[in-house]
Amino acid sequence: MKIGILSDTHDNLPAIERIVERFNGEKVDLVLHAGDFVSPFTAVPLGKLSVPLVGVFGNNDGDRLHLTRRFDGVGTIHAGYHTFEVDGVRVVLMHEPRSIDALAESGVYDLVIYGHTHQVDVRPGGQPTAAVVNPGEACGWLTGRSTAALFDTQTRTAEVFVL
Repeated sequence: MKIGILSDTHDNLPAIERIVERFNGEKVDLVLHAGDFVSPFTAVPLGKLSVPLVGVFGNNDGDRLHLTRRFDGVGTIHAGYHTFEVDGVRVVLMHEPRSIDALAESGVYDLVIYGHTHQVDVRPGGQPTAAVVNPGEACGWLTGRSTAALFDTQTRTAEVFVL
C-alpha cells in the first residue's frame, strides 16, 4: 500500500493542486495530512484526491468547525493526535512534534507522522523503533521548497519529493 503524506499546506492552493496531481498519479491508497490546512477552502483542491484523506488539526487551523464541515466528503480531520492501523502498520498522526523520539522508540507504533516545523525529517524504522516522517511544508512559504512524501507500507520506507 502506498500512502501520501503532507503537512502545513497554509492555503497555498497551487502547491496543494500539484501535490494532489502527484498523489493521484502515484496511485496512492490513502492521504494523511499532518495539520495546518488553515482555511476551509483548501477542501476544494484536496477534494480532487482519488482516495480518502485523514488529517489532524494544526495550531493554525482556527475555524475547526467550518473546516470539518467543508471536508465532509473529502476526508476526516481529527483533533490532537490520531492513532490507527492501516495495512498492518500502526500509525500515530499529529501536528506538533511532542515526544517524537519516545513515540518512535515505544514499540507501540510502526510509523510516527508529524508536521509543524516546516522541516523534512525522515527516519527509517526497524523493530522496535518506528519510522518517523515529517514531510516538510507543502506550502513552501518558509523554506522556498514545497515538499510532501510517499510511504510504502510493505517496505516501511518513505520518500520525500520536491515540487
